[in-house]
Amino acid sequence: MKKMMIALLFAVLLCVTGCSRTDGTIRVLLDWTPNTNHTGLFVALDKGWFTEAGLNVTITQPPEDEALVLVASGKAEFGVTFQESMGPAIAKESGALPVTAVAAIISHNTSGIMSLKETGILRPGDLSNNRFASWETPLVTAIVKYVVEKDGGDFNSVRMVPNYATDAFSALLTDVEAIWIYYAWDGINAQVNGVDINYIDFGTFDSQLDFYTPVLVTNTAWAKENSDTANKFMEAVSRGYGFAIENPVEAAEILLRYAPELDRTLVTQSQLYLQSRYQGDARRWGEIDSARWGGFYRWMYNHGLLEVNIGAGGFTNEYLP
Repeated sequence: MKKMMIALLFAVLLCVTGCSRTDGTIRVLLDWTPNTNHTGLFVALDKGWFTEAGLNVTITQPPEDEALVLVASGKAEFGVTFQESMGPAIAKESGALPVTAVAAIISHNTSGIMSLKETGILRPGDLSNNRFASWETPLVTAIVKYVVEKDGGDFNSVRMVPNYATDAFSALLTDVEAIWIYYAWDGINAQVNGVDINYIDFGTFDSQLDFYTPVLVTNTAWAKENSDTANKFMEAVSRGYGFAIENPVEAAEILLRYAPELDRTLVTQSQLYLQSRYQGDARRWGEIDSARWGGFYRWMYNHGLLEVNIGAGGFTNEYLP
């Protein structure tokens, strides 16, 4: 598998340095290694739905944190990223990246704070006098500060420790008590391994933090110039996630064919968890609510995380079937 990922990365780098794109060719960049956030993409590929639509789709993993930049620069047509990452990239006085979110992969925020049961961290305020494994970004600091202080805790007593661990469990086994996780993977992993945890859900704690993470984005100019191709791609992707909703176990097996190094039990249980959460209470899979989208960007702006207040800018539902 390592050799395959190296080959995929090499293919991406070749395109970055200049590969021609024929009509109907779609390059999709993941945000991370393949996981259940991406299942719908692999289902559409495996079922031949992209081919049915006359599309030649490749799904690859880019260099770390580069999907948004590569999509913006025209090196890929679609990519997986996060609303919180998009904000600083598009809310600029100058040099804003030309990217637009076209679908919410998961309808509501399923990220939050995980700690081992024994820590007794049941609420954000309980983080006081504890160590938090931080990715050392302004957003992480701002959100942790916000939830701790809103819950009556003392953020100044929270020790933000740089997180160098490759996974959440490794981090919690070092010198920290809590870490930001995505429950569909790390939370389910805890269940699968019989590890008792406490979990603080951001979106449930404060509706302003019920942001969209992850999202599917496109190059804004490319999509406008190739709307028919973009619509065909989104139709197939929607079918893929619809299949994952209706057939989570079979969808898990499809994902495992493309990422056989993943743990089968974890993938299956994660798929079952996301079955009701991909679409959630949205009218259709992928639909983004402007009030929630804009509400989070206003929160980011009010906390000094965005250069300008873009309100509900940066997304569209027009390419969804």
